[in-house]
Order: sequence, then structure tokens, then C-alpha cells
Amino acid sequence: MKKLLITLFAVAMTVTATFAQLRPGDKSGINVFETPKSHEEFEKLRVEIGGGFTAGYQAMKHENGVPATDEANQLMDLGYGFNNPSANMDIRGYLTDGVTLNLEVYLAARHHHDTWVKGGFIQIDKVPFMKSQLLDMVMQFTTLKVGQFDVNYGDAHFRRSDGGKTFYNAFAENYILDAFATEMGAEVDILLGSIVASASVTNGMLNPELSKLVVPEGSGSNGKRNPSFIAKLGYDHQFNDLRFRLTGSVYTTKGSGSNTLYSGDRTGSNYFGVLEPAGTTTSAESPATSGRYSPGYGDNVTAFMGNLFLKYKGLEWFSTLESSTGRALAANETRKTSQFATELILRFGSSENFYVGGRYNTVKSRPAGFDGDINIDRISVSGGWFPTKNLLVKLEYVNQQHKDYPNTNRLFEGKFNGLVVQAAVGF
Repeated sequence: MKKLLITLFAVAMTVTATFAQLRPGDKSGINVFETPKSHEEFEKLRVEIGGGFTAGYQAMKHENGVPATDEANQLMDLGYGFNNPSANMDIRGYLTDGVTLNLEVYLAARHHHDTWVKGGFIQIDKVPFMKSQLLDMVMQFTTLKVGQFDVNYGDAHFRRSDGGKTFYNAFAENYILDAFATEMGAEVDILLGSIVASASVTNGMLNPELSKLVVPEGSGSNGKRNPSFIAKLGYDHQFNDLRFRLTGSVYTTKGSGSNTLYSGDRTGSNYFGVLEPAGTTTSAESPATSGRYSPGYGDNVTAFMGNLFLKYKGLEWFSTLESSTGRALAANETRKTSQFATELILRFGSSENFYVGGRYNTVKSRPAGFDGDINIDRISVSGGWFPTKNLLVKLEYVNQQHKDYPNTNRLFEGKFNGLVVQAAVGF
């Protein structure tokens, strides 16, 4: 394996950026959504190595309203210090004219300390081997992806941190309700002028499973492993200094048994240990979702997301409105979850190498077994500096509150606040 990586790295040194048909891993990849079409001429088989590395320092405090006599729901003694660093590696192979292989690897993360494959897919932008003028014309605005990939539901997943790859996120952490999943399937993206359209069909699972679905007694499941269908339609246009992008997306599956739309991140939260129970440590692989919320829609889910992105010179506004319904495999009742998030970022300086920003994020949901809804609110303020296009340093202050949990739950009146500093490399 080491010899293979050394060989690939040596070959990668001959690659120039003009042949990159995938999203850049450095600063130039910010505010890139669906990968733009590339019309560079293909010369020969090429391999490119990319990746990201992020190290963070955390100074947080947390508390809840659980009585001291309730020993089972007390919080861990949280201190200050450096968190486990994360690292990603991308291997991109330009196989022939318009055909690219992308292999994405988590080298180390909070949730998985060892190397894990995130996914891999073939991206097709041209089909000269088909010898069809009609297909050549269609592929001028069409991209096809086949394999295991990050499903194109909503626009928020283009701005999130993914393990060691954190350049696209102006903040330290992702949304409270983090819609992200890698699934096996096929996706068609169409970029026709200012029109954005995407359609996908996947297996609906992170880990493919062919065994018959075992349905617990009393479950509302249809007993099948149904595919997931994902669609997006939007408008993205540059009006002189103003960029306007508005999209709507849907993700739906009638049955899966192990769907992970809201629990598919294998790298973990960037807030370590917050509101976790006494006796746990931040160096352990679990728990890894501190500060996040998953409604537990493991079997059936239908979700809608709308996104608005405005950029006028160095000023950016990005907002998300999301609503979803679903249930777990063992449940018969469908529950509802909603999320709203909005952020304002000002980029300034030479080549917009500095930025300051603020984000508000709120989630309302009824967890399984609860009689009523819970609410989670987060306010984040962030600032960053790109010394070069491959280096980033960012600082975030966050304040998060959990409301309407019962007093027998660890998150009853739970809240945390403090600082996170991250230093990152992206290429």
C-alpha cells in the first residue's frame, strides 16, 4: 500500500491544474456547487493527489439542568485543549477524454481513527467513445456520476466540513441537523445556462446490504429495501457583481432499514465532548456527534430543502429552509423535523483572503418516544484568514441551547459555549 501511494504521489507531481475536472480542494473551491463543465483537451492518462488536513483547539464549557442526584445524566468534565486532527486524501484519475475517477479516503477522523474509504465514483463529462454527435451535444451541459458518492440533496452539503477537508466551511462546525450521506447509485447533473438540475437514484444506504429486511413486530415498514430518489432544480446566475442562486431539493425513500441521511458523517462533529455523559472521553471513537441532532429516520424519510445564495462582491448570504418526515424501522409513527439556518459572511482584503461571518441555526423536532417537540438553537460568529490559497486559520465562538427536553434527559436545559480555533491545509 505504501509503495502504491508513493507511486501515485510521484505521478501526481506531473499534473497541472488545467486538467482538474473536479472541485478544487483549495480556496478556489469555495462557493463551487455542482462541478462546472471542463472543456480542456485531454492528452494522456493522469493521476492527481488532493486532500485536506485540519487541527483544532477547543475552549468550551457546558452545563444542563439535571439535578445532581440524577447521576445517570450528569455531563463529562470538559476541559480545554487540542482535539484529534483529521485528514482526507483524494485520488483523481483522468482516464480518458471526459472520464474521471475519484477515490475519496478518510485517513483519520474523530469517529474513525484509522483509514476508511469514503467513496469512489466515475464522473463522465464527455463520451467520444460513443461516436454520436447527439450525445456529444447533450454532454456539453450534462455530467453523469456512477458509484458511491455524496448525494446531491440541497446546497448545504457543498459548504460543510468533511473530516480534514474544511476549506468550504467558513465556520468550525456543520449544521445541527447535518444532511449528508454517501450512497451507491447514479446521478445526472445538467448545467444549461443559468438552469441547474440534478436527478439521482441510489440504494438508500451507506453500507450496501442484500439480506432480507427483518421487520420488528408493530413496525410501519413495508419490509423492503427501496431505492432513494433525489432531485434538485434551481437557478444560478451572475448579474455583474451579484451572484444569485436559488434551489429546491427533495430526498425520499419508502423503506431502507438503515438510511443515514442525517447520520451519514463518518468523521464526527467538530465540537468535542459537549453535552456528553460523565465517564466518556473525547479521544474515544464514540460518541462522535456532539452538538448535532439526528431524528432517527432509519427506514422511511422524505425531506425537502430550499437554499438561497447571494454574493455581491465580498458579501455573501446563504440560507437554508428544511422540512422532513420519517420514522425508524421499529416505529409505526411518522415524525416531523424542521430546520432553518442563515449565515452572512464578509470576505475582504487582497483576493478576499480574510473573512468574518455570523450564523444562526435552529431545529425543531419530536424525537422518538417524546410527547412533544424539542428545540435547539445555535449562534456562531467566525473569522478566518487564508495566508495562501492552500492554508486557512479560523476562529469561531459558538453558543448553543437545548430547550423543551424532559428533566429526565441529559439534554434538559443543556447548553454549551466557547471557542474553537482551526488550522487547515487544502489542495
